[in-house]
Amino acid sequence: MFNVAILGFGTVGSGVYEVIKENNALLKQKTGEDIAVKKILDIRDFPGSEWESLVVHDIKEIIEDNDIDAVVETMGGTSPAFEFVRDALLSGKHVTTSNKALVAAHGTELLKIAKEKNVNFFFEASVGGGIPIIRTLTESYAGEHFKEITGILNGTTNYILTKMDAEGEDFEKALSTAQELGYAERNPEADVKGHDTCRKIAILASLATGKEVNFEEIYTEGITKIDTTDFEYAKHMKLSIKLFGDSKFEDGMLYAFVAPVMVERDHPLYMVNDVFNGIMVEGNMLGK
Repeated sequence: MFNVAILGFGTVGSGVYEVIKENNALLKQKTGEDIAVKKILDIRDFPGSEWESLVVHDIKEIIEDNDIDAVVETMGGTSPAFEFVRDALLSGKHVTTSNKALVAAHGTELLKIAKEKNVNFFFEASVGGGIPIIRTLTESYAGEHFKEITGILNGTTNYILTKMDAEGEDFEKALSTAQELGYAERNPEADVKGHDTCRKIAILASLATGKEVNFEEIYTEGITKIDTTDFEYAKHMKLSIKLFGDSKFEDGMLYAFVAPVMVERDHPLYMVNDVFNGIMVEGNMLGK
């Protein structure tokens, strides 16, 4: 039996629970293990729910449980997520997370602890949605010298820009639609001001260079100043506007930025629309 603990039981945490429950037979077929959720950390009790008996309120009940093999962190933010993840790794448990803020701020340190303890620290879902970019960079392209990584890394802003481009909506109307559909948070600042994309390109740049990249040092400009006039000019020039996170590697130096850019029709990311992400990697041997 392979036992899992989930930290935080909101939308993401409950989704992890459902995947393990509904796809349990498939997971066993592919891993050779019976996988079960043994404990759930949350401040709520969930009385009457099927997982009520699994809920704990003290992280120590998970850290000190030697029967728990892996921890899935779905809390978000950097604290106490960092402390909880660090302690889980130190206790010899595997950890997986989609928390980009955590990985951008503490990823290098957590990877070092995981290596020392001979456990895994996985964060594939922290960048690019369902695009398997983390393993691509670290495993498939392990022998590559990277020249540039460029991406549309935020589905919310890409949806807004797509609406502005295709339907002529202004920024506020497109944002409102995104919020109604659940694509944008009630407070969309992290998305529309580029902070989310900034953290993600910092993670990718760190993996490409093998060094910690401080996201706070990356020039970041969001899409709040883009208006319909910008798209009129873009269409006249047969271009589109996308929010790019970009990192270039030249002569041992890293140059990175986040900003809306004009994109030509023959660019690989031109056709990435709606809520979708897209990432372009250029290496010294494989090209783009």
